[in-house]
Amino acid sequence: MKTLIAIFGGIVIGASAVLVAQPHAKGGFIVQRDPEIAKREPGTHNGGGQTIGYSFFDKTPGMKFVFRKRAFHPGSGVGLHEQHEDEVYYVLSGTGVMTVDDTPIDMTPGTAVLTRPGSSHALKQTGADDLVVLIAYEIK
Repeated sequence: MKTLIAIFGGIVIGASAVLVAQPHAKGGFIVQRDPEIAKREPGTHNGGGQTIGYSFFDKTPGMKFVFRKRAFHPGSGVGLHEQHEDEVYYVLSGTGVMTVDDTPIDMTPGTAVLTRPGSSHALKQTGADDLVVLIAYEIK
């Protein structure tokens, strides 16, 4: 019995020394790259055409928001739908037209649009090149 207590005590002391010697754990990070997560998908909300969606960190526990990139191929888009949370669209490249509450907005590189709860919007790719946007919204 004394041997078991001595072994257990040694393990506890050794484990404590290892914990004390370790640097303080930080929050950490996750890296994802386009090729790892790219998925061919139809235009969302019945928008038509073909897109490539990039849902970053969608399988990460505890995420409080959605962060996506979507490449809309010529003729594709997001169908008209009502918004239930704040959502941001930011154009990286290409051109398109977003309609928010019947108001058309030219979507060109560097344009950001915030759609608010209760608004309705749609997005259509225009031009010869893919329309590439970042999309972010809160998870409720």
